[in-house]
Amino acid sequence: MSEDRSIIDEVDPAEAYRLLESDPETALIDVRTLAEWAFVGLPDLSALDRQVWPIEWVAYPNMARNPAFVDELMARVGGKPPSRLLFICRSGARSMAAAQKVAETLAEQGMAAHCTNVAEGFEGDLDQNGHRGRAGGWKARGLPWRQK
Repeated sequence: MSEDRSIIDEVDPAEAYRLLESDPETALIDVRTLAEWAFVGLPDLSALDRQVWPIEWVAYPNMARNPAFVDELMARVGGKPPSRLLFICRSGARSMAAAQKVAETLAEQGMAAHCTNVAEGFEGDLDQNGHRGRAGGWKARGLPWRQK
């Protein structure tokens, strides 16, 4: 890791959706697990004629980090990242780690992309009853989503 670490900015889910609406070069990468996509749902960008890019940062059930994450992302973008990459997970922690790794790897390769973490994530924090999807996050903010 280099001394000159990339700084990753953050936006809330509503701002992330506005960025996707306004910039066709912005991509949304959902770094959650296959189980989360299947059982919890995915952001739905069909109204924008766009797709979410699901790429696991860690794999369920052992939650081991996906060593091919950056390679899978680079294959998806044809070797050249779009102007902005938005990263989302359940509540914002895994997506921040993924955004940092991508920014660092691109910098090492002499490339750059604006990497942004979607704070609150897809489900947000636990509410007072210990449930997600009600206190912040993509779903609680009423943004479009669907079951896979």
